Amino acid sequence: MLRRPTLLFIFLTGLIQAQYTDQINSNRPGASIGAFAVGKGIIQFEGGFEYRKYKHEGYNYSTVNGKIAFLSLRWGFLSERLELTYQGSFMFDKLTNKISSQDIVTERKGFLQNFLGVKYLIYDPFKKETEVNNYSWKANNGFKLKHLIPAVSLTAGGNFIFDKNHPYPFGDVYDLMYRPIFFQNLNTPTDKEPLLSLRGVLASQSHFLGTWVFVTNFIYDRYLTEQTAKSYILTLTHTFHPLWSVYLENEGLFSERYKDQIFRTGAAYLFSDNIQIEGSLGVNTNTRPSALFINLGVSYRLNFHKSFISAAEIEYNKSKEEEKELKKTMKKNSKAEKKRARKAKRN
Repeated sequence: MLRRPTLLFIFLTGLIQAQYTDQINSNRPGASIGAFAVGKGIIQFEGGFEYRKYKHEGYNYSTVNGKIAFLSLRWGFLSERLELTYQGSFMFDKLTNKISSQDIVTERKGFLQNFLGVKYLIYDPFKKETEVNNYSWKANNGFKLKHLIPAVSLTAGGNFIFDKNHPYPFGDVYDLMYRPIFFQNLNTPTDKEPLLSLRGVLASQSHFLGTWVFVTNFIYDRYLTEQTAKSYILTLTHTFHPLWSVYLENEGLFSERYKDQIFRTGAAYLFSDNIQIEGSLGVNTNTRPSALFINLGVSYRLNFHKSFISAAEIEYNKSKEEEKELKKTMKKNSKAEKKRARKAKRN
């Protein structure tokens, strides 16, 4: 008799806690961001290291060998729908210029990304899930067309550049070689990225067949500059084991300087409810430059989430207490009745 209300209770509380999850919800691996926030009271760190190798056909196959440190900080605040997010990547590299007869090697370091913004969940389709079939696992977990309706969020904020001699303006690792030789000989300064530019990300997230997640990102970057950039990211993730998942990703980049298609794949391992470890590989289709990406990372969360107690949960707990008290009373009355029966026999 208790199984049905228990299942219903679990289902309802799962819906109410749609933003917060018992296990870590990380954007890694991959470059896309999910539609959902981490949940109110969650502080999450997502970091990693990546090796990148570039080779530029247009510059006599000049190369860039770089090591990048990534860090993303996510804080759920005020409501389950809001998240304050920071995304940063810092690169140490060695540019080998092969245009002249003798290679010229330049060592550099600087931010590839330094972004601070706010994510807001605009639409959550799971809020409308209100029915559960207590007799059919398939009915509750099978494919439904409405499951393809995605959650949608908007992330907006600013890119900040504090280095006056920023070596990668607009993300161009070949900036030193981008200008014609004539202008370099005139000591014409490299392009300068302004202190502040704006970035917006429209993200959607669909769940289907229980173990598949499809995420899309549409990004408008470096608004307020003369070199705005547009891009998209498509990420398909499959959980084939409670602790393991794999993903495939396609990223398209479109700007005045650079157009490219990047493909990534990788796997993630759930070490604990609050720790995820992952790795990935990536390549692009362009030859100006061609690129190889090798990435390892970890995500860790501090859980200060205070669970919301719903009306259904309160009613369920109340019914359990009443049932417990009723059993005690019935047991007490039964003992008293037996005692009276024994006493009546003696008399």
